[in-house]
Parts: sequence; C-alpha cells; structure tokens
Amino acid sequence: MKLDFSKPLYVLAPLAGYTDLPFRSVVKKFGADLTISEMISSNALVHESQKSYKMLEKSPLEDPYFVQIAGGEEGIVAEAVNRLNTIESIDGIDLNAGCPVPKVVRQGAGSALLKDPERLTKIVATIKKHSTKSYTSVKIRLGFEKNRVVELVQAIEEAGADFVTIHGRTRSGGFKAPVDYDAIALAKESVSIPVIANGDITDYAKARWVLEYTKADGVMIGRGAVGKPWIFYQLKSGQEDIDERIKKEVILEHFDQMIRFYGARGVVLFRKHLHTYSKGYPGATQFRQRINELEDPKIVRELIEEFFDKRAVA
Repeated sequence: MKLDFSKPLYVLAPLAGYTDLPFRSVVKKFGADLTISEMISSNALVHESQKSYKMLEKSPLEDPYFVQIAGGEEGIVAEAVNRLNTIESIDGIDLNAGCPVPKVVRQGAGSALLKDPERLTKIVATIKKHSTKSYTSVKIRLGFEKNRVVELVQAIEEAGADFVTIHGRTRSGGFKAPVDYDAIALAKESVSIPVIANGDITDYAKARWVLEYTKADGVMIGRGAVGKPWIFYQLKSGQEDIDERIKKEVILEHFDQMIRFYGARGVVLFRKHLHTYSKGYPGATQFRQRINELEDPKIVRELIEEFFDKRAVA
C-alpha cells in the first residue's frame, strides 16, 4: 500500500481553480504525501465531459494520486467509478461529502449528504463495491447545520472507507466560522480508521499544533498552500524557516509546469499565483503591474527570476 499512516500524512486539498496538475506536481515534488484532483462531478464523468477528463490527468510525480468525485445518486456514482476503473494511474477515489456550494448541494451531492447519513453510507459502500482502486476515502464537514460528526464518521467507517478527512466546520459555518478542532479530536477517538484534519491550517506552526491537539493521522491543507506551497517542504523537513532560494525554486517550477500543461495560456493563468507569491515583498505592486501586461513565457520567466533573485540574496 502506498500510504503510510505510521507517521503524519500531508495532503493537498482539492481546490477548484487552484489545485490543477501544475500546482499538484509542485507540492508533490516539494513534500506532499498525497495529491487529489479538483472535485469532479459524477454526472460529468458519466457524460464523458472532455473538460472533466482533462482534469483527471496527473503528473508522473503524483504517486499516489486520488480523484475526488461528487455525486448524490448511487447509480450515477457507480457508473462514474466504473469509468475511473479504466484509468490505471489512479490509486484512490475520494468522495466529496463536504462541498457547501449551493449548486452542488441542490443536486444532493457534497454537504447535502451530511443531512442523510444513510444515503451517505450507501454511496460510500457503492464506491467501495465497484472501485478497483487501492483506497476509498471521504471528505466531510462536521454536519449540515449542527455537529453530528461522530455519527457520520462511524457510518463512513462501517460503509468500508479506508480513511476520512474532516473539515472542522458545519456546512452552515461556511469558511468563516471558527474551526472546531475538539470535534475532530472526538471523531478521531470514535473510529479505528485514520482521520485527516482540515480547516484553517495556514502555516507550519498551525499544522504542527493541529496534529498534536487532535491526534489526527495527518493534515489536509488547501488555502494555506496557495501562495506558499513550500508549507509541505517545511513539514517534511521540520524547518519552519525556509530559505528564499527554495521559494524561488518552487515558484519557477510552478511556472514551468503551467507552461508545459497549458501552453502560452499558462502565462495569463499564472498571474493570480504571482500576485499571491509576491505579496508582502518590496516592489510587488510594480512587479504585478508589469506581469499583467506580458504574455511571452520567456520574458515573464526572466522577470520572475529577477524579482525573486533579489529576495533570495537580500
């Protein structure tokens, strides 16, 4: 088996619009134990959406690699799993039972499943039954409106999931409510399968604290990795202070992967990442303005190198 739960597992969370193949390959190269595709609709897989199939592609570095699916109907989920079975490079299927987006919830998927533990159990069992992959995992929130996480994780364990990731807010808590790490700790005590903690893990110190406090088997980091994907390098190396040269190496690697995957369009798509990477640095405003005017990969790469070089030797 490719996942070792004898030590903390560091997982990159699926984030729509951010955790595409280039970003995942970078965090994998610099320390993440597991990467997961952006959330993909079971319906889209069944209807063979080309965009969704493009999202399934992975970097050779991504080993192990999971695909996250959303779905609220057993039959559709089973068919989607059968499609994924034909793709050899996938090691696990992760069910999203936490997405709070209204469009997803209206379809009975994502966090809508938290209102109906029986249906959630059936869908997890369906994936487990049909999947030929090594792992079946589930990502949940604490509940829909109120905390019922112990009931939910026990149902998920009973359905045959290999591990569960818990975002420490209810669906109604959105992304603003305080994360309830006590609830994650309680859930961890109530099941024998591994539990991964998620929610507001913004830096190295917070990740270490969450692991210690919840006794979780790992942490899943999403927004905390945007703009600082080296958080995985920090966790793996045990070094909170990170050399500016490592940061520069990560940023250039990310840019190169974007161009490789998207072609010249990668320059424009990379702008939002550069805005975050340069935040707080002297001259960042002028740097962003200059980047926003350019589309030539060679020139942009030279500017990135020059801007972050100054910081590396400062």
